[in-house]
Amino acid sequence: MWPLFSMLAQRWTDGMIRALQGFSRSLPDPFPLSEDPRPVMPYQMIYEAGKVRLRHYPAAGEPHATPLLMVYALLKRPFLLDLQSGHSVVETFTRQGFELYFVDWLPPAQAESWRGFAAYVSDDLARAVHTVQGRTGVERVSLFGYSLGGLLTAIYAALYPGQVKTLITLSFPVDLGVPEMALSTLLPRLYPETVDLITAIYGNYPAWLLKIGLGSVVLLQQRLDKYVALQRHGELEDYIRVGARFHRWLQSDVPLAGQLARELTRDLLQKNLFAHSRLTVSGKAVNVKAITCPVLNIVGRYDDLIPPASSLPFTELVGSTDKRTLLFPASHIGTVVGSAAHKKLWP
Repeated sequence: MWPLFSMLAQRWTDGMIRALQGFSRSLPDPFPLSEDPRPVMPYQMIYEAGKVRLRHYPAAGEPHATPLLMVYALLKRPFLLDLQSGHSVVETFTRQGFELYFVDWLPPAQAESWRGFAAYVSDDLARAVHTVQGRTGVERVSLFGYSLGGLLTAIYAALYPGQVKTLITLSFPVDLGVPEMALSTLLPRLYPETVDLITAIYGNYPAWLLKIGLGSVVLLQQRLDKYVALQRHGELEDYIRVGARFHRWLQSDVPLAGQLARELTRDLLQKNLFAHSRLTVSGKAVNVKAITCPVLNIVGRYDDLIPPASSLPFTELVGSTDKRTLLFPASHIGTVVGSAAHKKLWP
């Protein structure tokens, strides 16, 4: 009986591999970096190593004493944060006098499928922080993390609290066990064994598969559950106004490193280790209570990807005494693109 079962399982696996490989050949390649639109704000590329290219956007006028390091997510290209004049987070910060440093993540090559949280946080992000420290002469850097970038900055702040002066997180997943989580609808398809199979075939988690899985959930929620809220707060008009660039961003999917995909699935989506301070990175426990710097946690009330119930607990979990949660009436994308956010939130 066992040999027969083993033979059938192998045939199923081989069939799945052939189906995935055949399907992938009909899909477009990941978004090439050369297709990034021309930036709204000029910058200088000051550092590149690992999967980090570090940009410097100079402050307009007299700069603040502490530089700000902005950390974007890994799943799409970062020009969403510098989309169009009047709809650019980068523009808003630099005009307010911030010396802004920006982590532009490079997509992982197939040979870099080994990269996980340790590589992205303890190596890449740590080196970016040290570069900013060396360039500016400050002992501690302020960090700003958006979405999955917020998770990376929070992990860094917990592992290296002495390096962080302040921490700003925007729409990032803290508690992935909440039932409202859009990602929870993908769990039946994202068992660790499934991700293991996908990364065994491709090395990394393919951009086209991320787009099909996660993208379909987010767009479906925007179109059905959030339509009225988006219309009420003017975001639909905002998306039309930034039209072509926003559409290019929607198409700008990049692959996720295989090991990071496995860790996200196993340690966060399945076991929810970060929220319970049981995640381990680089052999060190990520104790959220170790974050003692001032914390501002910004949450979109109508977030279509990371629901408020997932993000709101962060200020309760950190060890900071100076902490604040700011709940703003916008979606996940509206917090960085919407006119209301640039008129009311970022100032």
